[in-house]
Amino acid sequence: MGASQMRPTAEGRLRHRGAELVYDDTGSGPVAVYAHGGFVSQAVEQRMDLFDWTPVLRAGRRLVRYDARGHGRSTGRPVDEDYTYASHADDLLGLLDHLPAAEPVDAIGMSMGCGTCLHAAVRAPDRFSRLVLLLPPTAWTSREEYARANRAAAATIERDGPQDWIAGRDRAPRPAVVADVPAFPPTPPEPLLPFILRGLARSDLPPPAALGSLHRPALVMTWVDDPGHPVSTAAALAGHLPRAEFHLSRTRADVRTWGLRIADFLTGPRP
Repeated sequence: MGASQMRPTAEGRLRHRGAELVYDDTGSGPVAVYAHGGFVSQAVEQRMDLFDWTPVLRAGRRLVRYDARGHGRSTGRPVDEDYTYASHADDLLGLLDHLPAAEPVDAIGMSMGCGTCLHAAVRAPDRFSRLVLLLPPTAWTSREEYARANRAAAATIERDGPQDWIAGRDRAPRPAVVADVPAFPPTPPEPLLPFILRGLARSDLPPPAALGSLHRPALVMTWVDDPGHPVSTAAALAGHLPRAEFHLSRTRADVRTWGLRIADFLTGPRP
């Protein structure tokens, strides 16, 4: 199906565990579901223009992208546990039930969404065909420093408001490969920020032993010089997964190939 013939994007909504999850549903064919990173949304990532989804649609995939609970158009509760990777994985599995997706789906996740997809796949491996894991977040032995910073940020926001935390995020050095990508304010409502930060502080990628039992083709992609998404975590993740490919981008031009790389990976021989 050519780009001009693709089914127009439709917005859908799902009530699940005390939240309304809003998703965009485009194209037709086997389902590929995408989970975004923390503090952004589908609309914000679109404006960031990191990479192009058109190749995935042209490859004959029905692309479903949703706003995580508490982010963008989706609602959320002031409950720390609602914002752990495991909780987001429960939302993802609920979305698959809602669509419904009878056949195993391709799952694509960036950063927080990477954690979401991995926890969902470990819990229900038969629901997934392939995994595309973009910018795996710091994990395992390096996770505690991130968790401490998130807990401290949550306390600061509750005491003084979010302005200083947001300003600090804006001042933080950015990887050179994406230095041209504009920054956007967090999409969660201010009252939810402390709960989201503490939920992320309680999160980690699944343990290596669990990943070693996940026999699904996986594509792990990351870029250089990003402390929150270290190359060491991405390389270790690819090593723990039995059927993983690993790609490292060092330039903005190479990041722009991610859409094509994802499409090529998804259209390979069925597992």
